[in-house]
Amino acid sequence: MEINSSKVLIIDFGSQYTQLIARKIRESGVYCEIYPFSTPVKKIKDFGPSALVLSGGPSSVYDKNAPLVPKELFDLNIPFLGICYGMQLMAYLFSGAVEPAKNREYGHSKLQITHNSKLFEGCNPAAVWMSHGDLIVVPPQGFVVTSATENCAAASFENVEKKLYGLQFHPEVAHTVCGRRILENFLFGVAGFKKNWKISDIIKEKISDIERMVNGGKVVCALSGGVDSTVAAVLAHKAINGRLTCIFVDNGLLRENEGNNILKFYRENLHLKVKFVKAGKVFLNSLKGVKNPEKKRKIIGKLFINIFENEAKKIKGARYLIQGTLYPDVIESIPVYGASSVIKSHHNVGGLPKKLNLKLIEPLRELFKDEVRKIGNKLDIPSEIIERQPFPGPGLAVRIMGDITAARLNILRKADLIVTDEIKKSGLYNDLWQSFPVLVPVKTVGVMGDKRSYESVIALRAVKSSDGMTADFAEIDYDVLRKISSRIISEIKGVNRVVYDISSKPPSTIEWE
Repeated sequence: MEINSSKVLIIDFGSQYTQLIARKIRESGVYCEIYPFSTPVKKIKDFGPSALVLSGGPSSVYDKNAPLVPKELFDLNIPFLGICYGMQLMAYLFSGAVEPAKNREYGHSKLQITHNSKLFEGCNPAAVWMSHGDLIVVPPQGFVVTSATENCAAASFENVEKKLYGLQFHPEVAHTVCGRRILENFLFGVAGFKKNWKISDIIKEKISDIERMVNGGKVVCALSGGVDSTVAAVLAHKAINGRLTCIFVDNGLLRENEGNNILKFYRENLHLKVKFVKAGKVFLNSLKGVKNPEKKRKIIGKLFINIFENEAKKIKGARYLIQGTLYPDVIESIPVYGASSVIKSHHNVGGLPKKLNLKLIEPLRELFKDEVRKIGNKLDIPSEIIERQPFPGPGLAVRIMGDITAARLNILRKADLIVTDEIKKSGLYNDLWQSFPVLVPVKTVGVMGDKRSYESVIALRAVKSSDGMTADFAEIDYDVLRKISSRIISEIKGVNRVVYDISSKPPSTIEWE
């Protein structure tokens, strides 16, 4: 993919906020990518960044195996912005002093600007989001401290001559009131960028890329019914039209009537050529007795690949595979981005067997969900697909804790229908990132029809988010929750209790498994 030469590279040291930095930069109209801290300097130079951001991370610069970068990286003579750990690392590499803080800062702090800086132009002293246990006690020679908080004498610093800037707080999170302005001051005021990242340009480039890569060959696409695979398929359809065959595998873990509804939609509304594979019994048999969530994901992913492989072989002359892999899928699945660990396996990342002999094309691999939705809108894909809440690749299997059986699937499907119906009736559906029920593997005592009952628990989960990387639980009106609870208990045999999940991500994940 050809990208304008003005671009930012983010070096990741394991922060859960790293992707938020990338999203904020892209939302400001500048292209950026994320590389792990272990990336060789040569590869960074080959990327050709016009500015570089050092992310936060959980380590201390004095840890035995602290993630570091070679000091020669700073010879690139481009603007640098260090955030949290990135700022401390900058201080450490330039012979400043970093020490454990007597009073660690986690959460809101009041920022006092102490020195004029391009980073703070147009910003008044405001609340910032801190998350650190170390602090800079002696700035490196040539660096000027530009702000402070009550517990942090060096909340930011800069060396204008060397184009080095550091922030101890996180400008990328919504809790930092002037965060977007600070990032844009760095991009446009310090680095001198022009806006070059437009959705319309992305679409043209993606279609052109697919056409060039395929070069007259035939392509298969794995469709799931979600936003990502649909947008990938429509891009491929526009690029190569009749040479695309989509394969939709109904794994039996979908919501009520979802397989047939989606198939009809693809054929009649998007005019895609779709091969439908009904495989519910196979998946259910393979999952029998499996309770570990990671094992569930692995089994479902492997089985999907095997079925897809068999179907793809039947398509004569197929040489390429289109997948709707997104940037967060890649980062959550593979522990190479900074010091971060695998959070959960994604079935569409790294699962392609070599024996399939299909070259992989992932047109959305460097994009975030909100960017994909914007592309979908530009492609005139109907809102009933584009505005769909994310649904996990393994389906209801990761919303049923414990054994997956036909009876338990039936309970959850009915609960899902009720939750979706009431959330839509209340007008909340498009305001929520996700809203769904979870079938919990415990039973509780209740009283139904003047008799003792001992039945299952349904947990409700509803969150607000912009990208799925962080999320806050939604403060849904009690009347809506009361309606959902009442309907589930009265309409679904086998459930006598409904609870509401009020945890955020992090520390929790959005899905329960």
